[in-house]
Amino acid sequence: MSAPTPQQVREFVESCCIPRESARHLHDPQALDATLAELRPLAQAHGLYLPHLPVRSGGLGLGWEARAALLEEAGRSYLGPAAMNCAAPDQPNMISLALQGTPAQQERYLAPLAAGQLRSCFAMTEPAPGAGSDPAMLRSTARREAGGWVIDGHKWFITGAVGASFAIVLAQTEDGPTQFIVDMDNPGIRLVREIRSSDPFAVGGHGELRLEDCRVGAGAVLGSIGRGFEYAQQRLEPARLSHCMRLMGRARRALEIAQAYANQRQSFGSLLADLQQVQAMVADSHIDLYASRLMVRDCAARMDAGLSVKTESAMAKVFVSEALNRVADRAAQLCGAYGMDEDAPLAPILRELRPFRIYDGASELHRATLGRRFLKTH
Repeated sequence: MSAPTPQQVREFVESCCIPRESARHLHDPQALDATLAELRPLAQAHGLYLPHLPVRSGGLGLGWEARAALLEEAGRSYLGPAAMNCAAPDQPNMISLALQGTPAQQERYLAPLAAGQLRSCFAMTEPAPGAGSDPAMLRSTARREAGGWVIDGHKWFITGAVGASFAIVLAQTEDGPTQFIVDMDNPGIRLVREIRSSDPFAVGGHGELRLEDCRVGAGAVLGSIGRGFEYAQQRLEPARLSHCMRLMGRARRALEIAQAYANQRQSFGSLLADLQQVQAMVADSHIDLYASRLMVRDCAARMDAGLSVKTESAMAKVFVSEALNRVADRAAQLCGAYGMDEDAPLAPILRELRPFRIYDGASELHRATLGRRFLKTH
């Protein structure tokens, strides 16, 4: 099968995803799941399903550069990436299971996750004073017992937790941080509540989890004991870039809407599009998108070449998250009251993009880390 083109993804998003967008999906993971169940077979029929997984796992086997163009187009609708089963947190969880999972774990968790039969979440973040931007503050613990482990911890703001079938849980052991696969029907783990956040279309929402005397077998360890931080870092750099790719599509959609509005809206005897301030805002937005795309594609090419992008992905994440927020903010401003209407696309897009300056590491943290790194290497 030949690789799909960005145009094919755009046509799928325009014909199948955007018509199914609905205010019913706002903060309603169950309604969102129901719509995605309709869309995933369509994405499979269009040859767009699982672009990130190898062919042997049922995916398209695409490299990062090829994925970048497709995910940007998919991201024009909040339904697009999840319809193609390449949305967080399932996408990075699939990659983790493919890299660190045993054959038994891959059969039990990766295969149904890739088939869209269930969802997952990644449970690292904790309420203060636990792990957040600084994973070294991890307070959740796992202790050995005969035949397995007992996990105790409090996790918070866990994306995808509502309706998830299993969680990849990061906990501290006597041998160091370790990842565990925990089924959500385990009596030792419970969803305390759904956390409503500013981004209204997160697949599975965001949840607060409690693990109390949570017993799992020895086969629940994902990868090697004590290498949990290393594995978390391995998933973080690709996750950052994937977020950049998907959310670039959201910002582009906002700008397209604003441009169409400016070309038909009359004000004080002229079109908005004829005003130089409007022209400057549109130009600045295209500049931001162009620079964002170049940074992301450069990181993608480096990853395809097997090079480290530890520094480059952090720079891209800071710039792109802030640039896309500027684009969406200008688009909403250009559309006036229409830009604030929750029944229209712009306000939800703006709310989706703002948290990206915090998710996957706040801009301030990345700047401090990058500054120290650059100063040490001159």
